[in-house]
Amino acid sequence: MSANIKAGIIGGAGYTGGELLRVLINHPNVHIAFAHSRSNAGKPISSVHEDLAGVTDLIFAGEFNDTVDVLFLCLGHGESEKFLKENNFKKELKIIDLANDFRLRVNGIRPQYNGNDFVYGLPELNRADIKNAHNIANPGCFATTIQLALIPLAQHGYIKDVYATGITGSTGAGQKLSATSHFSWRANNIQSYKTLTHQHLGELYQTLKQLQPAFDKEPNDDGGISFVPWRGDFTRGIFVSSQLTNDLSLSELEKIFSEYYASHPFTHVSTEPIFLKQVVNTNNCIIQLEKVGTKLVVHSALDNLLKGASGQAVQNMNLMFGLDETAGLKLKANYF
Repeated sequence: MSANIKAGIIGGAGYTGGELLRVLINHPNVHIAFAHSRSNAGKPISSVHEDLAGVTDLIFAGEFNDTVDVLFLCLGHGESEKFLKENNFKKELKIIDLANDFRLRVNGIRPQYNGNDFVYGLPELNRADIKNAHNIANPGCFATTIQLALIPLAQHGYIKDVYATGITGSTGAGQKLSATSHFSWRANNIQSYKTLTHQHLGELYQTLKQLQPAFDKEPNDDGGISFVPWRGDFTRGIFVSSQLTNDLSLSELEKIFSEYYASHPFTHVSTEPIFLKQVVNTNNCIIQLEKVGTKLVVHSALDNLLKGASGQAVQNMNLMFGLDETAGLKLKANYF
């Protein structure tokens, strides 16, 4: 099928912008009209994303317009809202924001742009709303990983206190160098960070309350979700283990998860131990459950740059434009 969706990218030089380019270049229904970068305007995209040498002759644009059908915002957190305030776009334009600017309701009201709500773009939760949306707030990577481990339980009212530990690759910190992103620091090293205060907690609470209104906790309350994230000594991927109590048998719980995700093409339930290499370079999330007595552990793993960011953004675009949800996203894992 020939390309029929014109896409623009704002902030195309970073990790999420680069992943978006890699996916959209091979998408059967998309033409990339421009990829904007303030710092790289006029440079070939392949001079920044060097793996695209020989794949595309696109040049980073210094200007942008709203003649496209969909605009992806791959900006730093806090910059998307500023960008939209400073620029006027046609009401018909669909916006997909990969930052955290529009994910949370304020006083119970969704953020808006051009008179349209920002829909929280987790397809396994809000697929129907995404199909009718003009604006999407793409979920955070840790938020996606943990939510996919918990939402089948929340649908049945089974969420109590949750204790989660997760590890992420260095690309989760973005492209800008910091003391903890240098190879000499990351190699053969791990570190916890933002213990119990991670910025994605707000998304988790919002989702759990959507499915299980009786879960009346707030991020700073005792109990609720206790999350300890870790920096890992690898480049991409997230692995989270979420622990809570439940009286059902393991087989009953696996049935709940399998039935919930039966119609969702990118989330899979395994009865075998899972590991990171199964999901890196894919838009998949793989989940495994383990149980000892009343203690339940839900393991979940995904690629932070794909299902945790750019891949999920394309999945949302597919839904918004009535395409096959998997279009452009049938990717091979880097298994070896």
